[in-house]
Amino acid sequence: MKRNIKLTIEYDGTDFVGWQRQPNGRTVQEELEKAIAVITREQCAVTGAGRTDSGVHARGQVANFMTTSTVGAQELSRSLNGLLPEDIVVHSAEQVEEGFSARYSAVSRHYRYFIAVRPTALERKYTWELHYALDVDAMNHAASSILGTHDFQAFCKAESEVDHHLCNVMESCWQRTDRHMIYSVQANRFLHGMVRALVGTMVNIGRGYTPVEDFQSILASRRRSQAGQAAPSKGLFLERVTY
Repeated sequence: MKRNIKLTIEYDGTDFVGWQRQPNGRTVQEELEKAIAVITREQCAVTGAGRTDSGVHARGQVANFMTTSTVGAQELSRSLNGLLPEDIVVHSAEQVEEGFSARYSAVSRHYRYFIAVRPTALERKYTWELHYALDVDAMNHAASSILGTHDFQAFCKAESEVDHHLCNVMESCWQRTDRHMIYSVQANRFLHGMVRALVGTMVNIGRGYTPVEDFQSILASRRRSQAGQAAPSKGLFLERVTY
């Protein structure tokens, strides 16, 4: 009898070419599937809630796989952490209903992007270092304007193959601390490269390069060339997935 196992995972994306298995390059999905195969003695396909890009990190990625193995969930979690490389940790494993899908059962995903506003050594791999003034009020004006359902084709990689570009955004805001500018965004779905394109465009607004009044016309243009350059992947974290 097959069981459906749900995993909650944290990983440092620095040395991965992304979540999804690829012909060349190290991926999180492949590392998980190799470790699961050792424990279950089966080739199990792992489905992730979000296909994070190269260099993107996760604190609360969710995945699931089907197995006939009778290994208990807690034992599975311990065994995986004993086999996985040090840049992946399984925080929990649990058996869930057969119809659960980490990807398709998700209601929303929550990402955060970190900008270091002061020089940093310890956080260099996990932040975008920007040492010039940013107008957080202007950036928040742009951020709040994407709440609700909009077409985000202007903030999507051109080669993305999707049926549509509509996303329902439930949270979008910037906050300033002594050391960081942090962008929090939650939506029912995200397009390929969407968060990084939004961050890059809003940083241009914060620097005064792009008038905040132009943000809505960029969104309405549905042309990626109108938006700003994508922010570096190293500052982006998948924080949690809601079901």
